[in-house]
Amino acid sequence: MISRQFLRENPETVREALRNKGVDDVDLDHILEVDEEWRSLKKRGDDLRHERNETSSKIGELKAEGKDEEAQEAIERSQELKSELAEVEDRADELEAELEERLLELPQIPHDDVPVGEDESENVERRREGFDDLRDLPDEVIPHYDLGEKLDILDFERGAKVTGGGFYFAKGDGARLEHALIQFMMDVHREQGYVDLFPPIPVNSQSMTGTGQFPKFTEDAYRIGKANGKERDDDDLWLCPTAEVPVTNMYRDEILLDDDLPVKHQAYTPNFRREAGEHGTETRGIVRVHQFNKVEMVNFVRPENSYEQFEELLDEAEEVLRRLELPYRILEMCTGDLGFTQAKKYDIEVWAPGDDMEDGPEQGGRWLEVSSVSNFEDFQARRAGLRYRPERHESAEYLHTLNGSGLAIPRVVVAIMEYYQNDDGTVTVPEALRPYMGGTEVIEGHDPVGESAVGAGKKD
Repeated sequence: MISRQFLRENPETVREALRNKGVDDVDLDHILEVDEEWRSLKKRGDDLRHERNETSSKIGELKAEGKDEEAQEAIERSQELKSELAEVEDRADELEAELEERLLELPQIPHDDVPVGEDESENVERRREGFDDLRDLPDEVIPHYDLGEKLDILDFERGAKVTGGGFYFAKGDGARLEHALIQFMMDVHREQGYVDLFPPIPVNSQSMTGTGQFPKFTEDAYRIGKANGKERDDDDLWLCPTAEVPVTNMYRDEILLDDDLPVKHQAYTPNFRREAGEHGTETRGIVRVHQFNKVEMVNFVRPENSYEQFEELLDEAEEVLRRLELPYRILEMCTGDLGFTQAKKYDIEVWAPGDDMEDGPEQGGRWLEVSSVSNFEDFQARRAGLRYRPERHESAEYLHTLNGSGLAIPRVVVAIMEYYQNDDGTVTVPEALRPYMGGTEVIEGHDPVGESAVGAGKKD
């Protein structure tokens, strides 16, 4: 949340941020008018309160002096002031509630060095890693969705039958691969100083508001027990869209000590999002699904250290791909693709060679985002009441929050299935993962199950 003082003192900066982020559904002039009227009423209320106190103090003096008529006039004036003050305070309360609601609609101000651009086409590629020594690939890499069915380690039809489109079964070595990645990633981040959390999966509306999912992205969330369109309150529950929500809100409305910082937490959760997907291959397989596993890293840091810590967080997320020896690139988001809550953001995109796309690398294939590494500065902290006390005798200040996926599991599975694919249709297990899969070196697949498999023949 942007502070009221910042908005008052820098309205044109906020206006420019709205323009650069492509936000055109916020009436900034109205918010400024509400704030101005609220401040005017607060001043009027203070004046009325002061006059009422002075008038009340005179009543006893006038009575003591025998000035009953003047005392009665003072009593009547005091009652008038009380009535007017109540009206002013009621209106001020209404305006403050509206102002708080409207401020939640304002996006984060981009950091000064974020490139200005309209959309994802103007994001800036900062570097590529892992392309100097690529492994030999089959002449034609089978896309993960076809290979997964062929090996019987991914089952989309039964996932849709049990739940609906956008859900899938990982089976046998497919399931083992997901479990292995979760444990491997958490071990890597534990080495980096992260403390494990296993958070609640349902989160309340207040938590979703605290991290910025609400009110803007309500329709993307899975609500428990009620339709999304119905009026909500702070106690309503939603399925976790990302561990960022419960972990960030863990310290909501608390004051941490300077000695505590930085606080670094990691958490594995299943995540649930009503993502509509895109045309073509985005709707096939496990690239864009409604339930997916992810390990998330969340940092609570001092404001003066947040950008140094931000670069370190990027490196911590990259370490997973370095150890898996998967090629990837780093993108810096332009203002138009930055997101509602972020001041600065990097995306880590892994190379998946199975599907050729226009914006893929010259080697073919496509890029898959496996992590967004974000600095929210004090935007989430203001919404969630996250503060720290620099010194025990000093006033509490808002801290800065950072987060990054470490990483999104299904898309890493896609990259492994396609990049580590062999000519015979098997998949080599990355060396770093083998201890987590009982020493398995190659995923060879399983025989189909059920009458529908009759006639399909055995796998070689």
